[in-house]
Amino acid sequence: MSGHKQGSGPVTQTRHLTAGIMALFSVPVIVAALGYFVDIYDLILFSIVRVQSLRAMGLDGQELLDKGVFLLNMQMAGMLLGGIIWGVLGDKKGRVKILFGSIFLYSVANAANGFANSVGSYALWRFIAGIGLAGELGTGVTLVLEKLPREFRGYGTMVVATVGVTGAVLANFVAKHFDWRAAYFIGGGLGLLLLFLRIGVYESNMFRTLEEQGISRGDFLSLFTSKPRFFKYLHSILIGLPIWYCVGILITFSPEFAKALSVSGPVSAGEAVMFCYLGLVFGDFGSGFLSQYFKSRKKIVLFFLLLSTLIVALYFRLNNVTPSQFYLWCFAMGFAVGYWAIFVTIAAEQFGTNLRATVASTVPNFIRGTVIPITFLFKIAKDHLGILTGGAVVGVVCLIIAFYSLYRLEETFHKDLDYIEE
Repeated sequence: MSGHKQGSGPVTQTRHLTAGIMALFSVPVIVAALGYFVDIYDLILFSIVRVQSLRAMGLDGQELLDKGVFLLNMQMAGMLLGGIIWGVLGDKKGRVKILFGSIFLYSVANAANGFANSVGSYALWRFIAGIGLAGELGTGVTLVLEKLPREFRGYGTMVVATVGVTGAVLANFVAKHFDWRAAYFIGGGLGLLLLFLRIGVYESNMFRTLEEQGISRGDFLSLFTSKPRFFKYLHSILIGLPIWYCVGILITFSPEFAKALSVSGPVSAGEAVMFCYLGLVFGDFGSGFLSQYFKSRKKIVLFFLLLSTLIVALYFRLNNVTPSQFYLWCFAMGFAVGYWAIFVTIAAEQFGTNLRATVASTVPNFIRGTVIPITFLFKIAKDHLGILTGGAVVGVVCLIIAFYSLYRLEETFHKDLDYIEE
């Protein structure tokens, strides 16, 4: 890493503690948390209503899986593109403007999903929604990290992630009580309501200082022009592979896996998603708290990767369990991969202020976008090895890559973020 420090005056311990506690309950943290809440609601809603919505369009049987993979990949492709767009704009134009621009786009797009009458129109709006969804988390986390004192950064992202993932619980509740079209309309409405909270949210001092100094910002290509910087960026992405392997494969296609595992009754994808995200709530809270308690990001991510390995291995050994027991394992899996908050925090803390929003927006969306190659490999492995063996092989590959990438990253807990990348 290269860069130079921007000065900051000393403060007393008491004032620092008071300021940190107040910052945790500030409007930027609340907006980022609620924004991620709506983000997760909209992001995960498709996984919940996949079967219902596609059947309404006349699809059945194998098409439910095949077209479901296609639509999921369209959403993720949009997030890949959106991550770059919003990240660069977040560094160039400001975190707050981009935060609410992304909320507006995904709110409109998700409401439009409710009018889809064909797979083609469904795919188009999932793609556009994906672009919008890509900007919320990274921009919100960047704003929170830059506004909170160093000792409270982990708590801030813990609050954002813990509140945010409960959006999946609401998505499942709404999908159970409303038609799938109404569920999309509700998601769009929630996002538009969130825009009213924009009042009182201001840019971080770090960004405003760079803006006043006219320093170049948001140069996405610079992440690839330096070998050390590129590999730091790549490893920041790859430590999150197990999260979206579990959510994008094992949970999204839980009805198919449950059948192969001889679960004694039908399994609902919506229920599986809900229990997984309930686990994520506790996992994100636990991982965030533990990273603050032990003053380490890497050690806690290592623990959760080891736990993920154990839970995934046991998942594939389930046999003749009840649906309730299967959902319990979905909860356990969600807890095990509940290091999402630390994952995004590590990525943002690796880079200077002039690239931080670019990195924080692209990293989580690139890892979400890995669902595309993961599902591609899964389909190949499934066709040759069967759904269980094929799924397990893909999981082993994802976990090995994540362990290696974590090993290659530096610890960032005590890192001062007030610097720029040269």
